[in-house]
Amino acid sequence: MQDASTELSYLLRRVAARDTAALTSLYEATSAKLYGIILRILKRRDIADEILQEVYIKIWERAVDYSSERGSAIGWMAAVARNRALDELRRVKPASADISDETLQLRDPGMLASEAVVRNEEYRRMEYCLRALDGDRQAIVRLAYLEGWSREQLSQKFGAPVATIKTWLHRSLKQLKDCLSS
Repeated sequence: MQDASTELSYLLRRVAARDTAALTSLYEATSAKLYGIILRILKRRDIADEILQEVYIKIWERAVDYSSERGSAIGWMAAVARNRALDELRRVKPASADISDETLQLRDPGMLASEAVVRNEEYRRMEYCLRALDGDRQAIVRLAYLEGWSREQLSQKFGAPVATIKTWLHRSLKQLKDCLSS
């Protein structure tokens, strides 16, 4: 697993240096996973296909911003994909954009059985840690990060100022991080 992470970091550094062959290799190594993230959020293959291409353009343009000291290469790319998909979701608000537990557990077709077991365990740990959050905080995190709600929307729903929502999200994410790392 560490070798794959090192390889992806190396490829991202080469992409930052404008190596098109590295971008091709990066695409081949990560497109199934990023497509899965995008598809889970948007639930429409036609839009997900287009957004995936935009994600790789963004990766090409912003690879220089990646730092292995701040996280894994796949984590950085997954955040780019997630954020772009959420932007699209906010833009078009398709009727089929509700995210269910079923959707969150979709299996990536390129995933090995051992990876599926690890992902399932990670999902269970995340659910455990989410449930440890206070009721409103749990709902706020789910709405913000799984359904793409803006801080303004959350502010209206929970009757709290945007700055308070921002603080709650920050504290909740820290609590989740602590829970997941223990």
